[in-house]
This record gives sequence, C-alpha cells and structure tokens, in this order.
Amino acid sequence: MLDAGDKAPDFSLEDHTGKTWSLADLRSQKVVLFFYPTDDTPGCTAEACDFRDSLAPFQKAGYVVLGVSPQGRDSHEKFSQKYSLNFPLLIDEDHAIAEAYDAWGEKKNYGKTYIGLKRSTFVIDEDGSIAEARYNVKAKGHVARLREALGV
Repeated sequence: MLDAGDKAPDFSLEDHTGKTWSLADLRSQKVVLFFYPTDDTPGCTAEACDFRDSLAPFQKAGYVVLGVSPQGRDSHEKFSQKYSLNFPLLIDEDHAIAEAYDAWGEKKNYGKTYIGLKRSTFVIDEDGSIAEARYNVKAKGHVARLREALGV
C-alpha cells in the first residue's frame, strides 16, 4: 500500500474523450486520483456525483480531479453523459495502474472473496508524491471527508 511521502506511480491513460492524461504532464499541479469499481452502479454514481458537485472548490484550491476504473471508453462516455460528470474518466482496462496504486486486489463483499478494484483515492502533490492515500473508502460521504481533510 502507498503512504504519504511515497512517489506516486506514473501513468499515461486515455479518458472517455480520447485525451491522454499523464502524471508527468501534471507536475506542478495537485491531483486527486480516485479509483472506483464500475460505471453507473449506485455507490460509484454517488461518489462520482459528489466529485462532480465539489469540482469547483477542488479546482479553486488547485486540484485536478481524475476518476479511474477498468471500463472502456463507451461505458465511461455513457456514464459521464448520463450524470453530467465534469472531470475525466480514465480507462484502465488491464487494471495496470490500479495495481500500481495497490487499488486492485482481494475484496470481500457479502461473505464472498474475489479480486477486483478497491475504491481508493490518492492526493498527489505538485512534485508527484502521495500527500494522502485512502483505501477501501465508502462511496457516500467520502468526498465530503476528503474536502474537510484538505481544507477545500
């Protein structure tokens, strides 16, 4: 698991519009990188809409918000349009970036154990270091708690 002070794993991923986003290109900016399991499910929708509704305060504080999940472009585009999401949804179909951030692995749900994406959020500072790592967050209320912790 990543901790505050660790170097954030670099990534280069396309979003639902075809634009490529790279952590190296975001140096000198603060980034909120959140991993969510699946487009258009109740928990993921609640979390994405919370980020949507809080985007202005994050931007005012100098943050770029990026969502990441293993779905493809069509799924991300439909999800983004359906809920008027105002931030990029990055495509990590092979979950390589989720694995690099330790956001992919064993999960337990309703007594079943399986491998999948762990809802996690990382705050990355201007020099590419992890400022905050939050694993296995609850979808509802997560964005409000993050805003409070960051003073946003």
